[in-house]
Amino acid sequence: GSSRARELAVRGAGLRTAPPGANMRDTMHVAGQQRNHVLWLATRSLRAICQCTPAGAAGATEDATAEPRKIRRVLIHFAMEAEGMPLLAELDTLRKDEAGLPNLPALCYSGTYRGLDVVVVMNGQHPIYGVTSVGTTAAAVTAYAAVRRFEPDLLLNAGTAGGFKHRGGAIGDVYVSTSVVMHDRRIPIPGFEEYEKGRLATFVPDGLLKVQSGWKEGIVTTSNSLDYTPEDEIRMRDSGASVKEMEAAAIADVAHQCGVAFMALKVITDIVDGDRPTQDEFTENLGTAAASLQKAVPMALGFIAASHG
Repeated sequence: GSSRARELAVRGAGLRTAPPGANMRDTMHVAGQQRNHVLWLATRSLRAICQCTPAGAAGATEDATAEPRKIRRVLIHFAMEAEGMPLLAELDTLRKDEAGLPNLPALCYSGTYRGLDVVVVMNGQHPIYGVTSVGTTAAAVTAYAAVRRFEPDLLLNAGTAGGFKHRGGAIGDVYVSTSVVMHDRRIPIPGFEEYEKGRLATFVPDGLLKVQSGWKEGIVTTSNSLDYTPEDEIRMRDSGASVKEMEAAAIADVAHQCGVAFMALKVITDIVDGDRPTQDEFTENLGTAAASLQKAVPMALGFIAASHG
């Protein structure tokens, strides 16, 4: 019967079973041991499947800011096709990768540029809602699948974002991330303070901002909303953020855990603390910002190829 099958299964997994006639306390104790052992087996299996080395383990990059010894392959991750498609006209050697990312709507293009292997990935259209998959969930899932498949040396999250007037931001500015944080993750439980903020340092190619003197650097803060609450505003100011968007911190977390260097390159479409509604400014300036990315990303790639290739 089912009880006999269960006994054989747990014995086969190396688990102890309660003897016949055992009291409730002994039975619950053994059940707890079984549960813990199953969790251990599941964790071990997932690690084997994932093949991503946790940060701090042997062979892993200590964090996403570490200087890669050599950069041969760059994975460029866009959330939106409207942000990424203009770049493909500039990097005209890239071709669509029909295999894509299994079970995901992501669009993938690959080729070479300045001696680098370059892969461009965009989240694609959500299969249920029929709109572009934006936000941290789509970003993390797509980034993880792309890192697994393409094994890049550098993960570059390029896209559009909001800037802050009180930090000198203006529409059209190009920012390189120095670190990323989350501003809408609230977990008021002891021990979760640092996880709640999600702060991770990011890779800045040495000398890039000297060559591209018009670019700026700053902290990128991430949430799942285009707008923000009063609590979000406080957190953004306290973090010292210069850029607000919806993906970078999630992608950086994936890169960090997989031992891949990460940087973000963002162009400002709207002013968060300005006078106009965010959605209006974003829609109005999206095309201009995408055209700016079309030029900025190849500039960054050219510098990386020359200095780290």
